[in-house]
Amino acid sequence: MAENDTRKTLVLTGASRGIGHATVKRFSREGWRVITCSRQDFSEDCPWPSGPEDHIKIDLSDPEDVGSAVAEIRHRLEDNGGELHALVNNAAISPKLKDGARMNSIETPMHVWRDVFQVNFFAPIMLARGLFRELSAAKGSIVNVSSIAGSRVHPFAGTAYATSKAALGSLTREMAADFGPHGIRVNAIAPGEIDTSILSPGTDKIVEQIPMRRLGTTAEVADIIFFLCSGQASYVTGSEIHINGGQHV
Repeated sequence: MAENDTRKTLVLTGASRGIGHATVKRFSREGWRVITCSRQDFSEDCPWPSGPEDHIKIDLSDPEDVGSAVAEIRHRLEDNGGELHALVNNAAISPKLKDGARMNSIETPMHVWRDVFQVNFFAPIMLARGLFRELSAAKGSIVNVSSIAGSRVHPFAGTAYATSKAALGSLTREMAADFGPHGIRVNAIAPGEIDTSILSPGTDKIVEQIPMRRLGTTAEVADIIFFLCSGQASYVTGSEIHINGGQHV
């Protein structure tokens, strides 16, 4: 890493697969430095430059680990003059029953509720607050990755996951109001059925009801994330963009 790195910098959670993987590739193509965060060590299968050097292993379900990661990220941002241009809170967990069935509001154990909310809801605000100074210095952007399940009962998404995503949507509006005076924009995206390796059986039946009659691609989601972090969206904040082929209508 250069002593003074002048590239724009993104911090991305949940970078190891799916939407996160596509997002790293999209920003890297545009010349951004990407600091990736995930539960796994850096994988050699990830085809982007400076991967191992700019990867942080973090367990978002552990508040202390989140705090340690914030300190490490701030240290690494010293190469960029202490500026962070974008934070994308993409990581999330969606526990299922042993047979893959959804976990409903009656039977979901309370420890599962706590774990889901820690990763999906508390970690994003902890990271945003911990990196507030760096985001403010860059007049940066935050994108929270919500879900279509945050606004309607979904046949596969469990109750804890769905309500954590609904809460994240509300948090996005609150953050936009609070962070805006400091020059930081905060938006959310709510993907629907996206073609990833973790699609649930029966998704093909849902696709039949989507107006566009197809799954979305991870690259399409990454394009919207990049747009929200770019100067083209310089007056967009407090918004939630639905990326679902019309599934929500």
